[in-house]
Amino acid sequence: MLAELTAVACALVGGVFFAFSGFVMAALRRLTDDAGSAAMRAVNVAAVRPPLMLALFGTAAACVAVLVTGPSALQVAGAVVYLVGTVGVTVAANVPLNDALEREASTWPRYRRTWTRWNHLRTAAALAAAVLLVVD
Repeated sequence: MLAELTAVACALVGGVFFAFSGFVMAALRRLTDDAGSAAMRAVNVAAVRPPLMLALFGTAAACVAVLVTGPSALQVAGAVVYLVGTVGVTVAANVPLNDALEREASTWPRYRRTWTRWNHLRTAAALAAAVLLVVD
């Protein structure tokens, strides 16, 4: 039951990131650079509050719980994929890019492309983790 609930949480986080890759960043790209940058900076401020932080890091905690309970090899793989590919990429790539955009808004065109590529990876990792957690 824990693995299945964790899979649902992984899919939820993957869905949020998919929305950004699929249409939010495309919409922001249609704005002027100044407007797109300002909008993304506002999103970044709003993102570091519940419910996203609870979803992202609550799911990470659930993945750790899955690892501790001694599940199957696929469930271990799913938990690791989420922790490394979703949380790890968030911390190592997306957050530093967000911080750089906050300091220097003129980085927007490069930020948009780079951030979106990393976001694609986070999306794929979260969705792959969801599958691995239930395919047993």
